[in-house]
Amino acid sequence: MSEARRISSANALRWYGVTDCGKVRKNNEDAFLCLQFDAQEVRYMGRFGEQAIGSVDFVFAVSDGMGGARAGEFASRIAVEKITRLLPPTFRQSAVGLESGFADVLAELFDEVHRALMYLGGSYEECAGMGATLSLCWFTPGWMYFAHIGDTRIYYLPAAEGGIRQLSHDDTYVGWLQRNGKINEREARNHPQRNRLQKALGAGNQFVDPQVGAVAYEPRDQFLICSDGVTEGLYDDQLLERLRTPDPAEAVKTPAIRLVEAALERSGRDNTTALVIEVL
Repeated sequence: MSEARRISSANALRWYGVTDCGKVRKNNEDAFLCLQFDAQEVRYMGRFGEQAIGSVDFVFAVSDGMGGARAGEFASRIAVEKITRLLPPTFRQSAVGLESGFADVLAELFDEVHRALMYLGGSYEECAGMGATLSLCWFTPGWMYFAHIGDTRIYYLPAAEGGIRQLSHDDTYVGWLQRNGKINEREARNHPQRNRLQKALGAGNQFVDPQVGAVAYEPRDQFLICSDGVTEGLYDDQLLERLRTPDPAEAVKTPAIRLVEAALERSGRDNTTALVIEVL
């Protein structure tokens, strides 16, 4: 199927974002971003909201920083803030159909973030070793383009098919084992090397090779971007239950709050961030 803009019956997006430092960490190295943009400008959006699809594009992203002192917190902020400068020039291209060019646009974006983190890490002692994961969803009419590096995850919950699907590949040895059927989800969750990254932006990595892809969306589809603080506390079927069929007491809360509170209750060892996007 072509990856150009397509006609879709979807007419709006609704989003909810929540982040928490968790029960152990003193600072929050997670950062998330919600924005809309066209060829001229970027507009930051709040932690939750609703907006019609049409004349502007939307970007949602989550980054988990790493590094000594407060370098991890700084790294994740750099990762999401770079997006605001680099994406607007691509709007004219997306307006006529990205075709296969979306992969080049997103690869260039990730490379820019990587170089910025490498420069700072090599220039300032307090920033040595700084790095970040980055998972990004770019919504144009009918299509969601995504890019990812690290272990911050992107999930897709299609209304028509049901279920939950992890779009992003965890850039860890444990993630590779699970994708290849050598261990199951429970074994992956308890593996001693589950948090050891093989890819990240900055952090001394020489090359950047993000995973990129595209999904055609329809009304009632949902997308979730979340840091590993969420997935350390909740299995995939628990994510699905809280997003699609919450019990009445939970249903009064926003989807992102439901996920973060449940993850903190079950784990809470890490910073915990959930960003939920609903197609209306």
